[in-house]
Amino acid sequence: MLFDDTIAAIATAPGAGAIAVIRLSGPSAIDLVNEHFNPIGSKKLIEQDSHTIHLGDVIFDDQIIDQALVSVFKAPRSYTGEDVIEISCHGSTYIQQTLLNKLIASKRCRIADPGEFTKRAFLNGKMSLSTAEAVADLIASESEAAHQLAINQMRGGFTDALKDLRSQLIHMASMIELELDFSGEDVTFASRDELKSLLEKIKQSIKELLDSFAYGNAIKQGVSVALLGAPNVGKSTLLNALLNEERAIVSDIAGTTRDTIEDRLIIDGILFRFIDTAGIRKTSDQIEKLGIVRSLESAKKADVVILIIDSQSSTQKDLNSTISLLDENNVDLSRTLVLFNKIDLNENFDLQVPGGVEFLPLSAKNKIAIDDLKHRLVERVLQGKKGSNETVVSNSRHYGALHSALQEIFELESGIAQNIPSDLFAISLRKVIHHLGEITGEVNTDDLLGSIFSNFCIGK
Repeated sequence: MLFDDTIAAIATAPGAGAIAVIRLSGPSAIDLVNEHFNPIGSKKLIEQDSHTIHLGDVIFDDQIIDQALVSVFKAPRSYTGEDVIEISCHGSTYIQQTLLNKLIASKRCRIADPGEFTKRAFLNGKMSLSTAEAVADLIASESEAAHQLAINQMRGGFTDALKDLRSQLIHMASMIELELDFSGEDVTFASRDELKSLLEKIKQSIKELLDSFAYGNAIKQGVSVALLGAPNVGKSTLLNALLNEERAIVSDIAGTTRDTIEDRLIIDGILFRFIDTAGIRKTSDQIEKLGIVRSLESAKKADVVILIIDSQSSTQKDLNSTISLLDENNVDLSRTLVLFNKIDLNENFDLQVPGGVEFLPLSAKNKIAIDDLKHRLVERVLQGKKGSNETVVSNSRHYGALHSALQEIFELESGIAQNIPSDLFAISLRKVIHHLGEITGEVNTDDLLGSIFSNFCIGK
């Protein structure tokens, strides 16, 4: 699917820099730049081989705008599958805008829509839809783990796994539909035992992919960690110790933190988003009450909850009361790590946490066991990690499509058990195939593509 128009955009980040790249793709890309490029050498751009770079002057209206490097990529051996030109000019904002404006003024190209280069690459068969989405994830990655996740998806592991499942289902569906053509002759082309075995295999594969989403989404978005506890237990001190800087205000006055404070830290290549919340206690201060409500809301949404207890002054009753408060507000205790803070002041505390709740003694002020805490946090994330060669789902759209496919498989298995006619479960089988195809782009709509690529940056 080749387009009949040419698009152009600045592909590098906004602002001045050492260099900037202006990218063109489409049938007029090479001819248009050729008319305004005076190479150092005798050969024009249109005479050059694909995947070559050329130095020369870019000239409009007899005025040299810049001396630049021009890269030539000829269809179909390019990112988009079309003729592509990349002009590497000096990074002056004036030069960038002048070159782009002059190109657009020629009326032989137009400004690219967000993500349109990658959209054309998908529509021209250069990549699957899930691979295209991984390009956006790669650009947005803020940590080593998120980067590796996007790289793995770009290399096609996820796409290959889904295509294999889908091809097996298509083969089985074709056999069942062949039976329908010979329905009057009572013949069977698709063994029901083989179909049940295939569905079980695919069901397990989909379940594994769905189970990986918690890990994949946490890596992609960053792991949210809510710091919770009564006033003056050391939440802000702990945040400062983790970040190794005075980020949060520390005071002996109870209720200093009245709103959430968020900061980020990368530990072992994983991005963590720490949220310092208002202290939980009974209070008549309306503003502080609002802060406490926000604290509990943050805890409900967080991937990990760190409940900080003052080991010097807290009683077992205080601890039990706080645990009950979290439970009453639907905070998942399995995601909660209890920290007994201030052990430098009281090493021999005697406080017991409920069974199954993890705990760790430390001193935020003196940075005792801070490294142990970081290790525990990383361990919690890696509990959901699959093997290095296995596929991880990190995209909520993919998760939704997989979930829909799994529900259809459950319906299909139920139908087979009830011995429903072949034409009815052939419909359900096609629905499973459809949902898997939505992920890779083998099934797509304009609305779906518009929604996905509108989130890309212009120039990509």
